Amino acid sequence: MIKTTKKQTSKNNRISSNRRLAENRQARYQYEILETIETGIALLGTEVKSIRAGKVNLKDGFCLIRKEELLLHNVHISPHNHAGNFFNHEPLRIKKLLAHKKEITKLKSSLEQKGLSLIPLSLQLKGSWIKLTLGLGKGRKLHDKRQHEKAKQSKKEIKSALKQFQQ
Repeated sequence: MIKTTKKQTSKNNRISSNRRLAENRQARYQYEILETIETGIALLGTEVKSIRAGKVNLKDGFCLIRKEELLLHNVHISPHNHAGNFFNHEPLRIKKLLAHKKEITKLKSSLEQKGLSLIPLSLQLKGSWIKLTLGLGKGRKLHDKRQHEKAKQSKKEIKSALKQFQQ
């Protein structure tokens, strides 16, 4: 019988407590991310259970600042399976994001520039808290996307050529 020590179990708990629950991969393609910020998110109990089960979609999400509050729109969190209809949450409910006033005013001033928007990038578990990473991004045009893909492909080819050369 193998005996586990406290050190091993605490390390395993740390690894499982800091994990990515959802990611918006399309956002990094559609937008050029200039700055990122990590915020908390005000959720209901059934929303937390659904997010921990991985039933969240960040693809169409965006953030707005209204009345000095940061609000998350269009993020779909599926209703929890084991809760009745009365106690369950609305899937597309507008959620309040938790950030300091200084951060919100800084974001508001940068959003007033033309073409910038706040996009949810990823949702992760940090300890027992659920955190949302927001990106301040500028939309890419079609030719920018193509140029980005070409640069990415050339980097990949150079890396593989160097790998073959080293062996």
